[in-house]
Amino acid sequence: MPSSDTSKSTFALTTPLYYVNDLPHIGSAYTTMAADVIARFERLRGKSVLLITGTDEHGQKIQRTAESNGRSPQSFCDEIAAGFDTLWQKLNIQYDRFSRTTSPRHEAIVKEFFYRVWDKGDIYMGQQKGWYCVSCEEFKEERDLLEGHHCPLHPNKEAEWRDEQNYFFRLSKYQSQLEALYQERSDFIQPESRRNEVLNFVSQGLQDFSISRVNLDWGFPVPVDPKHTIYVWFDALLGYVTALLDPESEPTLENALSKWWPIDLHLIGKDILRFHAVYWPAMMMSAGLPISGRIFGHGFLTKDGKKMGKTLGNTLDPVELVNLYGADAIRYYFLKEIEFGQDGDFNETRFINTVNADLANDLGNLLNRTLTMVKKYCKGVLDCSGEDIGADNPLKSIGEGMGDRVAGAYESLAFSTACNDIFTLIRACNKFIDDQAPWTLYKQNQQQAVEQVLYAVLESVRLAAYLLSPIVPTISSDIYQQLGFSINFNDKNPINDPLLFKSHAVWGTLKAKQAFGDPKPVFAKLNPPASGSS
Repeated sequence: MPSSDTSKSTFALTTPLYYVNDLPHIGSAYTTMAADVIARFERLRGKSVLLITGTDEHGQKIQRTAESNGRSPQSFCDEIAAGFDTLWQKLNIQYDRFSRTTSPRHEAIVKEFFYRVWDKGDIYMGQQKGWYCVSCEEFKEERDLLEGHHCPLHPNKEAEWRDEQNYFFRLSKYQSQLEALYQERSDFIQPESRRNEVLNFVSQGLQDFSISRVNLDWGFPVPVDPKHTIYVWFDALLGYVTALLDPESEPTLENALSKWWPIDLHLIGKDILRFHAVYWPAMMMSAGLPISGRIFGHGFLTKDGKKMGKTLGNTLDPVELVNLYGADAIRYYFLKEIEFGQDGDFNETRFINTVNADLANDLGNLLNRTLTMVKKYCKGVLDCSGEDIGADNPLKSIGEGMGDRVAGAYESLAFSTACNDIFTLIRACNKFIDDQAPWTLYKQNQQQAVEQVLYAVLESVRLAAYLLSPIVPTISSDIYQQLGFSINFNDKNPINDPLLFKSHAVWGTLKAKQAFGDPKPVFAKLNPPASGSS
C-alpha cells in the first residue's frame, strides 16, 4: 500500500552511495532511474524534493584497486565519482545532492555521530576472528564459504583470515527494538519478500558488528583511537545524513537533520538490504534519532536470461546503451518491463520492439496523425472542450480516474502498473479513431462530431504525456509543446506547483481553441545496431 504522507510538503529520497571500485554498471543506473522517477513525480505534485545520490569511497578494496592501478586512492575515487556523475547527466537524472564519503564535511558528521553512539556505551573494543572477504568488506561465517574459503559472491576471490582487535557496535542490544519497529511499521521494508528476509535474519539472533579496521589508511580514523580506521558501513551510511546539509551550513548533526530528516525513502539493491534495514535503524536508535520512512530493495538484472559478469563477458554498459538509444527509451524499458522489486531481464531485441511499439507507434504516431487531422479537417483549431464530451465517451471514462490510479502506482513504486494503465488509454485512443473514422464523418459534414473525436484523443494523449513525464520527460515535453503548452518537464521550477498538478492530472484540461503546434515525430523508431541485436 502507498505509505508516503501526501500532506507533507517535503520529500527526501536516496539511491545507495555507490561503491567506487569500478565505473557504474546497469544495476546502479536502474536504481537511480527509479529514484529520479519518484523525485520527478513528487515535484510534479508540488512537493519540495531532495534526491540524494553519491559515492562510497573508503575501504580496503578501494585502496587495493587504486594501488593496483598505480594511483592514489583519492585520484582514483575522483575519476570514478566523475564517471557516475557523467552517466547521471546522460540519463537525465535530476539529483539535488551528490554525497561523497571522502568529503571533509562528511568526516565532521561521522565524528559527531560516533561520539553520540560512544557516549551511549554502544561501541566497545573486541577481538575479531574470522574469514574476511575484501570485495564484500565483510566477515563471513565459515559455513557460508565455498571450498578453499572462497566467497560465494566473489568465487574467484579467497577470503582472508583475520585475527585482530576491532571496535564493535552493540547491534545485539537493539534486537527487540528492531523487531518492534518491523511490527509497528509493516511497510518499513518493502517489498514483502525483502521484509520476510530481514525478519528471518533478525529472528536468528543479532551479532554485534565490527566498525573499525587496523592497518588500513584509507578512511577516517576512529576519534578515540587513531590507530583504527572507521569501517566502511558505519561511515558510508552516514553519507545520507551529510547530504542533507545545505552547502553553506556548518557540518553538524543538528544542521543536517533540521529540515529533511527523516528521509522518506531509501532505494537500494537487495544485496545491501541487511545494512540498511538492520544496521542503519539500530545506529539511529543508538544515536536517539528518528528512523527513516521506507527501505525498498529492488531485484537484480540479468541479460538474455543470464547473470551478468565480466568473466562471462556479457556486461551491459549503461553509457554505451544511452549513447545508442537515448535516455527516455532506456528509462521507459527498465521501468515498464520489470516489476520493481522483482528480478528483471534485458534483451536488446525485446527492448527495441517494446519501445518502438509503445513510444513510436502507439503514442507518437497517434499524436502525429491526430494533429494532422486537426489541421486538415478543422483548420488547426478545435471549438469544443472537455465539457462537450459526453460521459459515455470511452476515452473520457478511462481517463477520468486515471490520475488518481497512476499517482497511487507511483507512490507504491509500481512503475510497470503506471505505464500499463497509461497505455491502456493510448491503445483505446487508437481503436477509438479507427472506430469513429473522423475522415468519414468529415465527408458527411458532421463537423461537430469530427471535433469531438479529435478533442477526446488529443486530451487523452495530453493526460498520458503528463502522467508519463516522470519516466519519459523529454518525450512528454515534446508532446505538451505540440499541444500548445509551454511546460518543459525537464525544468524543475515551473512545474513545482500543486495547483498545476490538480488541473493537469485530470481528464478535460485542453481548452477550446487551444493553439496547437505543428505535428512532428516525438520518438524516432529505434534500429538494431549494425552488428545485430542480442
